[in-house]
Amino acid sequence: MRKTKNTAILVISYLFIGIMVVFTIYPILYTILGSFKTNSELTLGGSFLPKTWHFENYIQAFIQADFIKYTWNSIFVSVAVMVLATLTASLAGFTFARRDFVGKKLLLGLYTSLMFIALGSVTLYPIYNLLTALHLNRSIAGLILALVGGQASNVMLTMGFVKGIPKELDEAATIDGCSLYGIFFKIILPLIKPIMAVVALFSFRQAWNDYITTLIMSISLPRLRTLTVAVVQLKYSANAAAEWHIMLAGASIAILPILVVYAFCHKQFIGGLTAGAVKG
Repeated sequence: MRKTKNTAILVISYLFIGIMVVFTIYPILYTILGSFKTNSELTLGGSFLPKTWHFENYIQAFIQADFIKYTWNSIFVSVAVMVLATLTASLAGFTFARRDFVGKKLLLGLYTSLMFIALGSVTLYPIYNLLTALHLNRSIAGLILALVGGQASNVMLTMGFVKGIPKELDEAATIDGCSLYGIFFKIILPLIKPIMAVVALFSFRQAWNDYITTLIMSISLPRLRTLTVAVVQLKYSANAAAEWHIMLAGASIAILPILVVYAFCHKQFIGGLTAGAVKG
C-alpha cells in the first residue's frame, strides 16, 4: 500500500514538473521556430515547424532594428543596473541586519509590504516626474536609476543571508581596528558572494527584459532605446503592416544573451538560492 502511494506521488510530481517545463519551453520554441516562417504562415497558423526555413528574416531584423546600437544600449544599461543593484542591496541588507537606527522597523515593514504589493505601472508617472525634476529624464543615467528601483526582494534576501553570519566576526574585526566600512568590504562582502550572484542575475535579467519603463523613458529620445523596445518596433513595417516574423527574429536574437549569461552562471544562481534558504 505504501509503495503504491509513493509511486503515485512520484508520478504526479513528474507530471507536474513536465507540465511546467512545457509551459516554460514552449514560448521560446515558438519564438525561435516562428522566426524562420513567413508572415502569412505565422498569421494563418498551420504546422509547428516552418515549411521553408527563411534565414533572411534575421538579416532583415538586424538591419531594421540597428541591433549593434541597441544591443550596446541594453548591455550598458543592464550591466550598470546589475552593479548598482548589487552594491545597494548588499549595503542595505548589511545595515538592516547589523545596525540599529531610528525608523528601522518602519522601513522593514515598508520593504516587506512592497514584496507582496504589485504596484507595476502605477509608479511610472511619479518616477518620471522625479527624474524630470532632477533633469535626468533625457539621459541614460535616469533610465538606469529608474530600473534599479527600491529592490525590496533583493534587500530582504541579502539581509537574511547576512543574519546567518556570526556577529563575532564583526566584533573581532572591530577589536583589530576595522571600521564599519572595513567590516562590510573585508568581512561581510566576501561571505555573501553566493546571494550577490543571485541579486546580480535577477537585476541583469530584469533590466535586459524591461519594456514599459524603457519605452516611457525613450519616447522622446529614441537613442535611449534598448533592444527589447527596438524589437517590438520591428512588428511595424513601412506600410504599417504587422510583420510578426521579423519581430520574432529580433526577439530570438534578443533572448540569446540572457540565455548565455544564465548558462555560464546557473551554478552560482542555484548555489546562492540554496545557501540563502539555509541561512535565512
